[in-house]
Amino acid sequence: MSALPPHWRPAQDELKNKTILITGATEGIGRAVALACARLGAEVLLTGRNEAALESVYDTILNEGGRTPGLIPFDLRVTQHEPYDELAETLLAEGLAIDGLVHNAGVLGERRALSQTSPESWQEVLQVNITATFLLTRALMPLLERASLASIVLTSSGVGRRGKAFWGAYAVSKFATEGYMQVLADELGGTSSIRVNSLNPGAVNTRMRRAAYPGEPPDSNPLPEALTDNWIYLLSDASALIHGKALSAQG
Repeated sequence: MSALPPHWRPAQDELKNKTILITGATEGIGRAVALACARLGAEVLLTGRNEAALESVYDTILNEGGRTPGLIPFDLRVTQHEPYDELAETLLAEGLAIDGLVHNAGVLGERRALSQTSPESWQEVLQVNITATFLLTRALMPLLERASLASIVLTSSGVGRRGKAFWGAYAVSKFATEGYMQVLADELGGTSSIRVNSLNPGAVNTRMRRAAYPGEPPDSNPLPEALTDNWIYLLSDASALIHGKALSAQG
């Protein structure tokens, strides 16, 4: 199912007065979505483990006249729940409500047969791609409940909807992402104004895609900037009735 309705385009202030937290905001899709949100009036909370890269996105937003973003250096490889809880407590103490949460950060891991996958790579991929999603969402739920109509967008993949050989832990983590979305959506339906959906970007010209397909001409895929309206729509009030859906940015 396509995420974006035909002919929908965001208004210039589509995300005005909204606060949106984006993981993996330093490059690729995360960076593009962060800049697009800022250009449409949102206060963006930039999350990633490369502080210099976060500062680069921060500077770009300010240079373009956007609202001052928040910088949150954070390593999703952390397995203990306490740092996630402490982050949420800090944001709560600042009186913030989170209107949008974009789980974009991810690692590819080893592209090899499951029988040849190292336990270290398996554990890292599952930690970053799904366990950290659980820990962060769990911690931020009180801030999402503060918003009038919060939206959670989980980044999925085609190999998380139909298994494919040699995609290993990455594919398994994306199947888990889809399952997490379905369970959380069912729990929130009828009891909360928070909505949650998954979004498969498809083939995009990013560093991860180039690593996964080294023989593929990068220019054969769209740049992340060409697809950001999909995330904007799901973060905006225009998608208020979209909940519990497995969506695609292309096709």
